[in-house]
Amino acid sequence: MSNRRTNIIAACLLIFVFLTALLSIKDDSLTMDELAHLPAGYSYLTQKDMRLNPEHPPLLKDLAALPLLFIKNVKFPSEIPAWQQDVNGQWDFGRYFLYQTGNPADQMIFWGRFPMILILILLGFYVFKWTKELFGNCASLLALFFFSFSPTLLAHGRLVTTDVGAAAGVFIATYYFIRALKNPSKKNIILAGLVFGIAQLLKFSVILLVPFFGLLGLIWWLTKSGSFLQTIKIGFLVFLIGFALIWPVYQYHVWNYPPEKQLQDAQVYLKDTIEPLKTVILWAADKPIIRAYAQYFTGLSMIFQRVAGGNTTYFLGEVSNLGWKEYFPIVYLIKEPLAFHFLTLIAFLYALFLIKKSSIKDWLKSHFSEFAMITFVMLYWVVSIKGNLNIGIRHLLPVFPLTIVLVSSMTAKLLKEPHLKIKYALLMVLILWQAISVISVYPHFLAYFNEAVGGPDQGYKYVVDSNLDWGQDLKRLKNWTEENNVEKIYLDYFGGGSPEYYLGTKYAPWWGQISPEEFPKGNYLAVSASFLQGGRGIRASNYEGPDGYYLWLNNYTPVTKIGYSIFVYKID
Repeated sequence: MSNRRTNIIAACLLIFVFLTALLSIKDDSLTMDELAHLPAGYSYLTQKDMRLNPEHPPLLKDLAALPLLFIKNVKFPSEIPAWQQDVNGQWDFGRYFLYQTGNPADQMIFWGRFPMILILILLGFYVFKWTKELFGNCASLLALFFFSFSPTLLAHGRLVTTDVGAAAGVFIATYYFIRALKNPSKKNIILAGLVFGIAQLLKFSVILLVPFFGLLGLIWWLTKSGSFLQTIKIGFLVFLIGFALIWPVYQYHVWNYPPEKQLQDAQVYLKDTIEPLKTVILWAADKPIIRAYAQYFTGLSMIFQRVAGGNTTYFLGEVSNLGWKEYFPIVYLIKEPLAFHFLTLIAFLYALFLIKKSSIKDWLKSHFSEFAMITFVMLYWVVSIKGNLNIGIRHLLPVFPLTIVLVSSMTAKLLKEPHLKIKYALLMVLILWQAISVISVYPHFLAYFNEAVGGPDQGYKYVVDSNLDWGQDLKRLKNWTEENNVEKIYLDYFGGGSPEYYLGTKYAPWWGQISPEEFPKGNYLAVSASFLQGGRGIRASNYEGPDGYYLWLNNYTPVTKIGYSIFVYKID
């Protein structure tokens, strides 16, 4: 296939991703993490003060909030306790800023998501670009197709969150670092350092690039017989430039952050941090110039504490806050298209066959980029499985583009004689299957589950939270109440939206741990799947929180399900 035709098809696929992502957010309510991220980003840009949401770097939140600067008469509630007094009052501040000040919430949410879609497109472009450079036109189009029809990328690439941004940071930074190793010109080293620095400003989990790049440099020197000092120089300069870039960005974000409040906040954030690191960060937290780095390392420390501490969630009938080792493998298997799983298995077996035909050193010399991709995928999987934070497949997104490239490259290599027609026919069936499977769930990409578990309608039986229910269907619940003339509905809602804002006087609050005897008979009860399953799951052996509080709803059949994530009951 000619380069011109390849580029035209690639452009069409990227346009498809853009339009699909843009059109599918119209009726999606604010999801849980967006409630913290979008208002925090607006506070950074307008106040130069990073007291909100420090456990994530600021760059993606800045980009999301940038369009909000062009919306007239947006009110910033600087007088409320969540801003003035609270330590990271991100949730209360977000609710007040979006829903209680008279600001145009839906307009702000829509435009806040727009830059995120552009980042998704940028990532797709680099997936196509790098695959084409390594493996040619056929593989690059396959990679871009699987990217374009990834339900997880489509789901989270439309939201003001950090996961797709982290995937972009890992992928693009790795691309430029390998390019600097292969051609260590001044331009390539500077570019690799700048992209590495940008990646660190997207999500703290991207800090894994530090040991990863160190390992790549070592393997490059051992297998390419290059200069050890030159390899050390490349790595040192990339890290130096990258971490130097962090300073001006964070310096802007703490410009108006009172030093005494930064120090007080850090003392709360770092209470479980190891003492030597805690001492250094607290010492720097109120010092001019270096307090920018203190804020960065405070956030980095917070994320390590969060991963170790876990989060209460439901998985396969159990409830726990300390996670399951099998969580991510099983969630990946049921949340990604079966067609892609089949191709992954075929590609893996074929890759083993090819590697056996040559020595490891010879293979590394001619397949260094593939080695780098495989290494990061393995590293990230190990870290994810060992962690306790089991709240969604989105945390695996940094390995998605790399996996897609690897599978596509092996698939393209298989498309040769013998049995060429049979291979093409099988590939076309799998491609069509994946396309239909993903398009059929539009616009509910967040709730995608593959056919092995019954699709999105049965997904709640396996996992919830950001795998299925992140609060995205609140506006659809509002539409249902209007279409069915429902005057009052009790709601136990999980998400970033505001029931009062959308449902008004129809809304009556409900909590799962209230006795069912207190529920007024003859009324509707709507329950988000995350709370419903959390209240019906069996307590895991390591869990000490409440459980079983929604078992009484097993006696009722939902009258409807709103977008796969909100169950509506009529309690008579």
